[in-house]
Order: sequence, then C-alpha cells, then structure tokens
Amino acid sequence: MGKPTGFLEFSRELPAKRPVQERIHDYQEIDTPFSEALTQKQAARCMDCGTPFCHSGCPLGNIIPEFNDAVYEQNWQYAYEILSTTNNFPEFTGRICPAPCESSCVLGINKPPVAIEFIEKSIIEVAFANGYVKPNPPQKRTGKTVAVVGSGPAGLAAAAQLNKAGHTVTVLERADQIGGLLRYGIPDFKLDKAVIDRRLAVMEAEGITFRTGVNVGVDLKASELFDSFDLVLLAGGSTVPRDLPIPGRNLKGIFPAMEFLSQQNKRVANRPLEVDHRGAVYANGDLQATGKNVVVIGGGDTGSDCVGTSNRHGAASITQIELLPMPPKDRAESTPWPNWPMMLRTSTSHEEGCERQWSINTKAFIGDENGNLKALQLVNLEWKNENGRMQMVEVPGSEREIPCELALLAAGFLHPQQEGLLADLGVELDERGNVKATNYQTSIPNVFAAGDMRRGQSLVVWAISEGREAARAADTFLMGESMLEAKAESMLAAV
Repeated sequence: MGKPTGFLEFSRELPAKRPVQERIHDYQEIDTPFSEALTQKQAARCMDCGTPFCHSGCPLGNIIPEFNDAVYEQNWQYAYEILSTTNNFPEFTGRICPAPCESSCVLGINKPPVAIEFIEKSIIEVAFANGYVKPNPPQKRTGKTVAVVGSGPAGLAAAAQLNKAGHTVTVLERADQIGGLLRYGIPDFKLDKAVIDRRLAVMEAEGITFRTGVNVGVDLKASELFDSFDLVLLAGGSTVPRDLPIPGRNLKGIFPAMEFLSQQNKRVANRPLEVDHRGAVYANGDLQATGKNVVVIGGGDTGSDCVGTSNRHGAASITQIELLPMPPKDRAESTPWPNWPMMLRTSTSHEEGCERQWSINTKAFIGDENGNLKALQLVNLEWKNENGRMQMVEVPGSEREIPCELALLAAGFLHPQQEGLLADLGVELDERGNVKATNYQTSIPNVFAAGDMRRGQSLVVWAISEGREAARAADTFLMGESMLEAKAESMLAAV
C-alpha cells in the first residue's frame, strides 16, 4: 500500500473534458491529456482493503490494488505487467467500460470511489508511449489451427489467448475492417480507431492472421471451415436489433441505431458507405440527423451514442425516451454496495444537449403524404407493482404528438443472426436464441462460442472476459490441459 492516508488526503479527480462547443464540431476523443502526477494521486486513494471487492466487481478479475500501488510508486512497467495478466485490452476498457469495479470499491461506501478506470487507461497509455507493449509471439507452435469468427472484443481476446498458447489463429470478419463493435458500434469521440489499429499491429506481429470481407456461412461454408481448421470459436456478437412493430413502422425515417452509428464511423474513417458493419448493402441510404428533429427510442449507452452523434450532425432537436421510470440520482436501496447500482447516469453526450424523458411509450409513427416520418405519438406511463411484478399502465389523457423526422431504435439486441453461419453449422440455440454452450463448448465438440453470441447483449469488459475464458476451454480441448491464465472462480471450479 503506497500511501496509507491517501484516501483521506486526496479527493477523486479526473482529467477535464474538452469544452462542449469545441467537441461537438469534431469526432476526436473528448478527454484532455492526463498527467502522471494526477494519476499517482488517484492511485494513492486506494486503501488496499483486506477484502478488495473491486476484484469481484470486475468481470476480468483485474488485480486492482496491486497496480494502484505500482502507479503510486511510479513503477509504470510493473503496473502494466500486473494489468496485462488479466486484461488483454486495457486501452478499450479504460475508455468505454462503465467500471463495475468502481461500484464495488470499498472507499465508495461513503466517499467517491477510486478512479480505477482512469488509472487503467493511464497505465496502458504510458506503456505504449514507453515501449512496454511489445509483440510477444509464442516460442513454440502446437500445430493446431483455430478460426475465430468475429473480430469484436470477445473474438480479439480469444485470438490473443489462443495465439499465446501456441495455436495458429486466423480471425475471420465479414466487415471491411477488424474490430466489430469497437470499430463500427462505438463512436470515435469515445474510442479513437487509431487505438484499435495500434493493438492490431501488435497482434499481427505476434502471428495472428486477420481476414476481412469473409462472411462465414455464406462466402465460406461450414464444411470448408472444418476442412481448414481444427477448432472454430464463434464470437459474432448479438446483432439482431429489437424492433418496434407499431403503426407507421414502414415510414421513411425510422432506423436501427447501429446502422446510424456505423455509417458515421465509416465517414470518419473515409470508408465507402455502400456496405454496412455486417458486410451487407446499406438499405436506407445516407443517414444524417442534420436539421432534423431526432427521437432516440431507448435510454441505454447505444441511445446515448446516437445523441452525441446527432449533436455533431447538427440536429434541430434531440429527445431520448425510455419506457422505464427515471432512476434515482443516488444508489437505489434495492442495489446496495457492492452491487452494480441502479441510479441515474448522465453521459457526456447528454451534457452536449438532449431532452430526456422517462416512462414514455411510443404508440405510433406518423407520416406525411409522401410516406416520410413527421411525428411520433407518445403516451405517459405509470408503473404499478401487481403481485410482485411491475406493470406499465398508460396515463389517461397524456397522449400527444411530437415532431420527428428521424427516429433511431436503440432498444437493444435480441440475439445473434441465425441465418447463414449458425444455420450452416447446425449448432444448438438456447431459449433466447443465443448459441448454447456449456463451458463455452457448443453442441458440436470442436466449435466453441464466446461473448454476446453466447451470453446475450452485454458489456465490452464481459466480452473480453468471455473471450479469454473460451480460449482457455478451447485450449484444454485441443491439448488436454491449458496453461493460460484463468479467473479465480474458474480455477476453483476446476478443483
């Protein structure tokens, strides 16, 4: 423990954000540069608890007090070595993770928690700047070949771990660039794509092969996959969006949020807009919010990203609506420490300008004589507890119309795309439509699954954890045992 009194001496402090009126005119990351001195102070706030609940709060099991202590001692290389044993991509989680570890921080019981996410990002940026991040190819190859289908965070983590084990790994991606959700789902103002490219260069130097524009199950059949690889690991994500089948759904101006977001990422990257993030032709043309009244339907992170992108397009107005009631501003009693708290979260995109409404249901899309969307019919909701279940009831007389020329559906994802690859493989699905896998192994012995494709829509940090754990299970299948790192609960389960 670097400074026993640090949590008493220093308050939580994060780097400043760029001014709103500056950042809404570009797609650069919004954080200003950090100082190592600031990071050292924030690391000093860690109490090095007897029972560090942050470990269990983090899906990756990051060894947080130890790397905090190393940062306080300004031993950045050691801090990086500690962090990299559990997290393949701290540069991603340090930018876009909601930090469940901080919700479990013991200091957070009665003070602002330790700024773990910021410290994590600082460690990896110092590591890249000082050359601590170096390609480390395996000294010996096993002779086994693995195809990882999907290049999002789960697929990349699995590929990195399987390559580390000595297998020859090929990552297959149907889009035109590697990265999956990181590349075409997260706006550049949250995750600059140069950060992804920097990591991919290291992975290529370690011996991983990346192939883009390959729609497995269509361009490359399952039989061909099994002819070329000893094992297949599915990491294609949960890509089928939840629709809103109400009157007027066929009007022009209603689109899935991911189509809107992926297009903008392609514009920033100067990539052609003819093909979307799934490798399919864009069906709806060039989507722009400029000068339009935009309504984002869905109150989560994807909806927030639509708000930030619409602000940068120059929308006339932006409204985000949510079915559920407004969460409390402080931690709800139903989610006490160290649980992930139910509470109101305001993103940097919301701060840039947005009207937020809760307990709202969309009744109908309203169009003009040319079939274009012009308004939404909304109604207020009241949530009542009936026999232990929350039921929504429309508030009489609250129906109204609001102007809207662009409606973005950001209500989450149902399950992975089942046509094509999954149907061609014939893997068993669970009751939610995800790939059914026990210890990451599907109904086909040499086919494994990880990430959102297996567990359903979730966080990037969970995807990385899934990729790592699936790689360990796949390595054990191929070799009879695995020397890859495992989370503590995985090790206990194996005893």
